[in-house]
Amino acid sequence: MQAAVAAAQVGGRILQDWRGRFSVREKSRANLVTEADEASQHAIVELLADRFPRISVLAEENLDSRSADDQMFWIIDPLDGTANYVHGFPYYAVSIALQVQGRIEVGVIHDPTRDETFTAVRGCGVQLDGNPVRCSGETQLEDAFGMASLPPGTTPDNPAVRRFTAALGVFRTVQRTGSAALNLAAVACGRTDAFWSTSLNAWDIAAGVLMVEEGGGFVSDLQGDAIDIFVPSLLAAGSAELGGKIVKVLP
Repeated sequence: MQAAVAAAQVGGRILQDWRGRFSVREKSRANLVTEADEASQHAIVELLADRFPRISVLAEENLDSRSADDQMFWIIDPLDGTANYVHGFPYYAVSIALQVQGRIEVGVIHDPTRDETFTAVRGCGVQLDGNPVRCSGETQLEDAFGMASLPPGTTPDNPAVRRFTAALGVFRTVQRTGSAALNLAAVACGRTDAFWSTSLNAWDIAAGVLMVEEGGGFVSDLQGDAIDIFVPSLLAAGSAELGGKIVKVLP
């Protein structure tokens, strides 16, 4: 965890240093990448490889050093919330997780604009800047603050959009903010009550899923079954009771 924290904070400093002087290109429709993503990833991978040269890496910007039988590897998103970053909206983060034998064991999410660092180690709870935090424990849909991810370049007829509009009628409020990592961290520390998506990758959610679990929350796919971080279906909630209710109302 200490190494992951150091790497995430280095990545965050690089993102802040690149503000206002990067160029942007599209990986796909509305799916952006900048030199800042790449510079952050390079620094993170270099630091982790220096400390743990035998641990392989899966990272967003075209890096997968895993072998077929690898049982331990880092999962890295050097900039989660690139569209926010490009437009100067201060809601983006660095996310780093360590998977061991199919389970996430360590998670770090660093928010460089607020200088906040969320950490979790399996069995040891979740912390914000070294202080223990917990999920909200909210159980009622009508009192819940929900958050959702929509696919880049989505259209009005996309099921994710229909799911979002359906949620508007049952939650107290529903937001789309553009950073899955920070959304999960917000559920883990009780700032929000639920987050769901069907369009994310493992590097977007690996660290945050562990944090919600360690914060006493509920994590599943959108059908309420066990989550697989490599399958794009996620529901995180501040309590199991709330999670069960959300499964029933989201189409």
